[in-house]
Amino acid sequence: MTSETYRNPVLDADWSDPDVVRVGDDYYLTASSFGRAPGLPLLHSRDLVNWTLVGHALERLEPAAEFGRPRHDCGVWAPSLRYHDERFWIFWGDPDQGIFQVNAPQIRGPWTRPHLLKAGKGLIDPCPLWDAETGEAYLVHAWAKSRSGVKNRLTGHRLRPDGTGLLDEGKVIVDGDRIPGWFTLEGPKLYRHDGWFWILAPAGGVETGWQGAFRSRGFFGPYEERIVLEQKDTDVNGPHQGGWVRTPSGEDWFLHFQQRGAHGRVVHLQPMRWGSDDWPVLGDDGAPVAEHRRPALPPQPPAAPATDDDFPGGRYGRQWQWTANPGDGWATQHSGDGLRLTCVRSADAHDLRKLPHVLTQRLPGTPCATEVELRLDSDEPGARAGCAVLGDAFGWIGLQRGTDGTVHLVHRFAEAVAERERDAAHPRIAPEGRARLRIEIGAGARCRFSADVGDGEGFRPSGPVFTATPWRWVGALLGLFALAPAGQGHAGTAAFTRFRISTS
Repeated sequence: MTSETYRNPVLDADWSDPDVVRVGDDYYLTASSFGRAPGLPLLHSRDLVNWTLVGHALERLEPAAEFGRPRHDCGVWAPSLRYHDERFWIFWGDPDQGIFQVNAPQIRGPWTRPHLLKAGKGLIDPCPLWDAETGEAYLVHAWAKSRSGVKNRLTGHRLRPDGTGLLDEGKVIVDGDRIPGWFTLEGPKLYRHDGWFWILAPAGGVETGWQGAFRSRGFFGPYEERIVLEQKDTDVNGPHQGGWVRTPSGEDWFLHFQQRGAHGRVVHLQPMRWGSDDWPVLGDDGAPVAEHRRPALPPQPPAAPATDDDFPGGRYGRQWQWTANPGDGWATQHSGDGLRLTCVRSADAHDLRKLPHVLTQRLPGTPCATEVELRLDSDEPGARAGCAVLGDAFGWIGLQRGTDGTVHLVHRFAEAVAERERDAAHPRIAPEGRARLRIEIGAGARCRFSADVGDGEGFRPSGPVFTATPWRWVGALLGLFALAPAGQGHAGTAAFTRFRISTS
């Protein structure tokens, strides 16, 4: 790679189902956040290659009671980001509730509370279009078979121009069952270009699918289709589902995801052009590019979403999300640095997957090492805190207060089919009640745990290699937590300092 080129992926972590919009010289991206809070991440770029996380559009999921516990296959699915009438708009489908919308005058807000546009089961992946030529507005969405019994089709509606409701009952405008070889048609993005209505939509499933393009002179069809991006002889499996954006100079680009196991859905940038037959051509004649000339935009310094955190004043950075809607008092603000988590009492202390009070961020897509310093400030027997790799299976290393009052370094894990954790290594005493924790994540998301308990021996490896797994639709997460067994009264806190991720 040279200063004139970029290499994919441009976002090497789980920024699932990306959509992108340009406003002036700025580019903004959002992604699925499922059941985590805050949701609807908002990223910013000036060159489509270097991105930073600037906030979230959804503080809490609603109804709040439904998301008081982890629900990793629910919540925010495949949002669409648009700019219209001097406002930013995000539409998304909650597969159990229906189609929602929020909007704001600025990307950093304030964002409105979620507004339910269309109630129903299995309504997913909505995308609006305000047609500048006619003044009319439209919306297209897909279907989740797991909730509705229907999939592989796209439904179109007329949309109220103010974005608050739909004007008809809807009509199937693309039926994937009628297209030979197509299945799992979903994730539509709706555009107007050169007198055509365009729907860019993937099919074929996240692991093996392709990107399709559909066009029609009228919104309700009929549409003709073409595959415009597929794996071909590259190592990019399932390159699809994303958004098209045009630069001020007229260059076209397409951002999409690639499913990469425990690392989730990483984001690629593809060049896009219009062929002699007026159909879009993505990548290298329909194959994803690994390296390519940068967009013709002003050079920008290297940037990526933040990972490290010193937790100034006890506050955590934008990169962190809870595994469910947060509760009061889980993290305490104070005058110094460091994250102070309350040891929340729970009957599910044996299974981190069931806990809402785990503070998480995305697992990097490249080999790396995570380190954090931990002090357990709890006298409660069974109180514990640590650093975890969390998915359908999980592993963690940290500190636990014993019934004899001593603090032990513990390392535990649970397989995907296990209902409770068990030891991955023999506990050993942490004489000062503190430890430096380290997780090295190598190729294939294989994780090696180690710790320094301040006994003069430095970092010592702990337990066997643990291979991270996805968490349903979500890539594996790095997590910090503090908890205590069920009971009464305050159970103390745990202090985390100097969280670092170093990539190799």
